Amino acid sequence: MQVFWRQARRGERLVLIMDDGSEQEIGGVRETKRGFDAFAKTFGYDPGRAVKGLETMDEGKRFVESFSPWEMFGVYEAQVDPEVRPAET
Repeated sequence: MQVFWRQARRGERLVLIMDDGSEQEIGGVRETKRGFDAFAKTFGYDPGRAVKGLETMDEGKRFVESFSPWEMFGVYEAQVDPEVRPAET
């Protein structure tokens, strides 16, 4: 099991790779004209898991990670890899 940030077109996405190789996008941060928007994935509607207008990418990443979105997939002992991986081609 791996949890890491991957570069995306206008920001970064938090990715979970399970032991069987399946991949889930579980959060993200993107740059906008007004700052950074961040979201942590949820099953259902939870507006508290998204925020707009943050000042930095790191602030957005801390916001997303604070929800431990990997726990939705039964992963409770996760460490986020500090190295951001390049976008997939």
